[in-house]
Amino acid sequence: MVSLKLQKRLASDILSCGRNKVWLDPNEVNEISMANSRQNIRKLVKDGFVIRKPHKIHSRFRARKFAEAKAKGRHTGYGKRKGTREARLSSKTLWIRRLRVLRRLLKKYRNSKKIDKHLYRLLYLKVKGNVYKNKRVLMEAIHKQKAEKTREKAIEDQLVARRSRNKATKERKAARREERLSSGLHLEQAQAAAAKK
Repeated sequence: MVSLKLQKRLASDILSCGRNKVWLDPNEVNEISMANSRQNIRKLVKDGFVIRKPHKIHSRFRARKFAEAKAKGRHTGYGKRKGTREARLSSKTLWIRRLRVLRRLLKKYRNSKKIDKHLYRLLYLKVKGNVYKNKRVLMEAIHKQKAEKTREKAIEDQLVARRSRNKATKERKAARREERLSSGLHLEQAQAAAAKK
């Protein structure tokens, strides 16, 4: 058997791959053994006597299939778990997620003028104090606060209107009384004058 060590080394350099990736045609051993220069090896590559082997396939099919199943919630029972519940998904991470969701909602409402800065600040601090467990509860609280505010405003407006009405009535009554008194004085004066005559 002829040693083709040199040819293999030259071919690996020319084909830019490792020596194990180089395939030398076993039927053309004599011709390959005659090639002792890079130019000759290039010619053999062109003729197809020296080939770079294709990459070995490492299929991802099974891995993808498993990942899809896991996304559906399979393979996650007690037997498949290594870490504690806290290690797998910490309560701090959950808290951060929740806080960010609620704060984002508050910011959105404030920017769209659905809530004013005072209500925003009040709710922001309540969110920080773990009062609302999710978006739905926070939205309900916002609607409740707004309804309360409008109700208070309506009551306030009614009171103001009533006060102004009462004030106007009082003024009218006072004016009428003044008028009556003044007209009464005129009558008395007229009667006194008539009596003197």
